[in-house]
Amino acid sequence: MYQVIRPSRSDFLPIRDQQYHLRVWGAPDPDVAPLVLVHGWMDVAASWQFMVDAMAAGRWIIAPDWRGFGLSRSEGPAVDSYWFPDYLADLDALLDHLVPDRAVDLVGHSMGGNVAMVYAGIRPARVRRLVNLEGFGMPATRPAQAPGRYGQWLDEIRALRQGQTTLKDYDDVEAVARRLMKTNPRLDRDKAEWLAQHWARPDAQGRWRILGDPAHKVVSAQLYRVDEVLEIFRRITAPTLSITASDDSLGLWWRGKYTLAEYRERIRTVPRLSEAEVRDAGHMLHHDQPQALAGLVENFLTA
Repeated sequence: MYQVIRPSRSDFLPIRDQQYHLRVWGAPDPDVAPLVLVHGWMDVAASWQFMVDAMAAGRWIIAPDWRGFGLSRSEGPAVDSYWFPDYLADLDALLDHLVPDRAVDLVGHSMGGNVAMVYAGIRPARVRRLVNLEGFGMPATRPAQAPGRYGQWLDEIRALRQGQTTLKDYDDVEAVARRLMKTNPRLDRDKAEWLAQHWARPDAQGRWRILGDPAHKVVSAQLYRVDEVLEIFRRITAPTLSITASDDSLGLWWRGKYTLAEYRERIRTVPRLSEAEVRDAGHMLHHDQPQALAGLVENFLTA
């Protein structure tokens, strides 16, 4: 199994209506900005371990499990859908608690990259440097799509409440690891076996279940507004690095409805932008090429 170089510790922090779980490496340093890592959809904070192990020791690194993922838990009733603004508010409250008087270096992957980009435009003074790892956003929408989207949202909430929306469970941790390797053929077995223990847990019957709320599968009721996002991007003051993988994930997912060229056109509205690519990597580039990615990130953060 994968041998961790820099072990993390687990902390829990009350954030809004959640008991947030944090992975923490290192300790605060008054001379170095804290590094905050935010994961993507259906992922967990432990997913950053391979990249952290490839980075130089000493930096204080904080990685939360987003609400409804990993070991973070709601302190209120169960929800039947999740709202993007809550991630922004959770991140804001997390930084207010941990580093109320300092700007942070913020790195986000996929959904976490989208959150990081929007947060940096809304709270520009809170972010010293910003790294977006394949946080592409979504295809452009039209107002005419709104009635159908709201109807879809209602239908999916009904299906969730009727128990029709679930996440697959597995016989054992080895089956979870095989699922991870099937989803990402570049993922080495040793990493998959380590990650599976953090991505899923056994229930009372011994079935291994993904640490994600099925309610995350309910579509957003709100349309993705590119015009709003671009206005937020224009207000980012932090030097920003956009890193993409050599595999074209957008081409695979959207089949021409949203392209890498469109993403690059959007991201270039950020005032102080640099771009880089990680070769021989797919969307989970922090798993595929952690050493190469760590080098890019560290060089950018210390430039």
